[in-house]
Amino acid sequence: MSFENSYIINKDNLDFYLNELSKTYKKIAGRKATFEIILIGGAAIIENYGFRDMTTDIDAIYDTFSSMKEAINIVGDKYNLPNGWLNDDFKKTLSYTPKLYNYSVPYKTFNQVLNVRTITAEYMIAMKLRAGRQYKNDLSDIVGILYEHEKMGEPITFEQIDIAVKNLYGSWDAFDESVVKFIKDVFADGAFEKLYAVTRENEKEAKSLLVQFEKDCPGLLKTESVNSVLEQLRKRCKE
Repeated sequence: MSFENSYIINKDNLDFYLNELSKTYKKIAGRKATFEIILIGGAAIIENYGFRDMTTDIDAIYDTFSSMKEAINIVGDKYNLPNGWLNDDFKKTLSYTPKLYNYSVPYKTFNQVLNVRTITAEYMIAMKLRAGRQYKNDLSDIVGILYEHEKMGEPITFEQIDIAVKNLYGSWDAFDESVVKFIKDVFADGAFEKLYAVTRENEKEAKSLLVQFEKDCPGLLKTESVNSVLEQLRKRCKE
């Protein structure tokens, strides 16, 4: 399990690469061919909000066609992008459900062929809660979304998130107890700006601890054991 990433994608180059992808796909598949992707994760966050300015890859939901695979590889080679710079690995995670297609909204169309969509806010929060990774941006992204919507005068309520969770996953039953407590505590506190800074620092600390653990004990860390390992590492730091 790796925590190291050196390549950075921001809003400016994300749109540039998507535009290049659309032009390449158009050359391969023809002017009348169209393709749709739904941005999720960090890519969706940086396209829609200002609190986060980068991600390390573009997670998306899309149908895998050979012509699009070829276009992705051509753009990656042309701009020296890492393998998986645009990927649909999200489909293999617990956060994925085909129901996400029902809660996506148009973002932008590039060169009349590439239709890009993103996920609405409360459903993005539901996805982030389902992932609940303490060493990524999942929890801080949740607070950041809540804060920006509050600033816009369009606050998101817990009831909206509850509906989104049930629409996507049926219930809260499969969610980690810690993330359920987290979101309830966030709403109880209500100071989203302060909570964002605190949560982001906690995530950075968690990643640092896990990176060091991975160096000290290579090959031992598995996705399903991250939370328990992290809990033990934090306890050790306090002793």
